[in-house]
Amino acid sequence: MTGSNVHDFSYYRKCMAGGILSCGITHTIVCPLDIVKCRMQASPGLYKSVGDGFRQIKAAEGFKGFTLGWLPTLVGYSCQGFGKFGFYEIFKDVYAAAAGENAAKYKTVGWAVSSACAELIADVLLCPWEALKVRMQTSEAGTFPKSGVEGFNKINSTEGANGFYRGLKPLWARQIPYTIVKFVAFEKFVQTFYANIFTKPKDSYGKGTQLLVTFMSGYSAGVFCAIVSHPADTMVSIMNKTGDSAGKIYNDVGFNGLWKGLGTKSS
Repeated sequence: MTGSNVHDFSYYRKCMAGGILSCGITHTIVCPLDIVKCRMQASPGLYKSVGDGFRQIKAAEGFKGFTLGWLPTLVGYSCQGFGKFGFYEIFKDVYAAAAGENAAKYKTVGWAVSSACAELIADVLLCPWEALKVRMQTSEAGTFPKSGVEGFNKINSTEGANGFYRGLKPLWARQIPYTIVKFVAFEKFVQTFYANIFTKPKDSYGKGTQLLVTFMSGYSAGVFCAIVSHPADTMVSIMNKTGDSAGKIYNDVGFNGLWKGLGTKSS
């Protein structure tokens, strides 16, 4: 983050497209794990373990049971990726320009503020689809449609905007700290790799090496900050299922209950 590193719209567009592909596709691929995680969070004791969850779903619903909620997952996390990665780069340039000569000195602060602002927007885009996904995956059989389109229409007709945005605040509580830690950790990991392992100028390395550094940095940061956001993630799952307040949920599940399903998230 330096004052001279100003990008054009073409760059931002590529970041937005990359965010759509990376978030939308990866979250959809891991939908089976997400189903188990959400049910373990929303209904403690339903499954003895992740493996038991997979066995029960396969026995009761067949392989189709592992695809439940894939449509809102794909749409929601594509929207989130669009906002998260695109606006992060935009805000980085905005704050670098505002900081001027001090941009390099305060770049860590710039990364943190930029990621928080980007995630604030991204979660507004994600929240309706996250609410629909969780409702589909955690509702008792026969109480909520299994079709994404039918489920969307039911929430819209019976609850309106509140049904889609009830979980926005806990979603912010989950995602904003997660994203701040993720992006700052990512930038720090990149710096560490180039300072200690790939010590030649970055531009001297090929695209493959640079992509490898990006992947290793992103993976390391993702595993690290999954832990940070997990309690709020559990809160969002339960809130979207029951509609209870955060205080009531905490009283019901306790501190330990907020960590249910962590293994499925960080694996």
